[in-house]
Order: sequence, then C-alpha cells, then structure tokens
Amino acid sequence: MKTLFYSFALMMILALVSAPALAQDKPADNMQIVREKIRADKKLVVAETMGMTESEAKAFWPVYEAYQEDLAKINERTIKLIDDYAQNYGAMSNQAAKKLMDEFMAIEAEHLRIRQSYLPRFRQVLPEIKVLRYYQLENKIEAVVSYELAASIPLVR
Repeated sequence: MKTLFYSFALMMILALVSAPALAQDKPADNMQIVREKIRADKKLVVAETMGMTESEAKAFWPVYEAYQEDLAKINERTIKLIDDYAQNYGAMSNQAAKKLMDEFMAIEAEHLRIRQSYLPRFRQVLPEIKVLRYYQLENKIEAVVSYELAASIPLVR
C-alpha cells in the first residue's frame, strides 16, 4: 500500500511539473493519458485505504468523482501558475510577481472552499471516521506533491 501511495504521488508530481512541456506536444493525447493514469492510480489508493462497505462505496464514489473534477480545475490553474512562473523566472518584474502571488492566493482560497463545500456531502455518505480518513488521505497526497514541487521550483531571484 505504501509503495502504491508513493508511486501515485510521483506520478502526480511528474504530471504537474512536466505538464507545460507535454502541453506543447499533442496535448489531447499525452496529457489525457497521463491524467487518466493518475486518476486511476489515485482511485485505487483511495479504495484500498478507505475500507468501505459495499453500500458506503456505492454512495461514496459519485461524490468522490465530482470532488476530483473540481480538484482537477485547481490543478489546471496550478499548472498554469507554474508555467507562468517559469516564463517570468529569468526576469521577474514586480508586476509579474504580484500577479503570480495573487493567483497563488486565489488558488489556495478556492481549494479550501472546495474542500469545505464537499465536507457535508462526504458526511452524508460515510461515517465521520471514514470522512476524516479520506480527508487525511487527500491531505497526505497533496503534501507529498507540494513538497516535491517546492523542492523542484527554485526561489525567485
């Protein structure tokens, strides 16, 4: 299970970091394949970790899928932010830095809003302990991805 989790986290990182480069080369083919692989791997990690009953799983997966769709929008904005940062990195102006910082804060706020808005929906379909477990799992995945992104993106000069 731990190996699967780390493999998935690595795939997420590679997809985020390499997304701007891949986007230049057949975006419909390459990026769609990468996204589908990541989604399938993440779903497998969630399924193995959650320990849901059949009835819980039946109610959980539609909410999960909707949540992942909303998170995907945040990830797309994050990819664009990283790409914009890379384009401005060599000659960062105060105006570009402000724009990047404002977008980063907006992404963070939207991410929190999405997490909060789905909490009641997850509570309707899972016992509270499993809701907590799911949010912990999402948090762990995000932490690994954030750590690796932070390690690979240099500080602005």
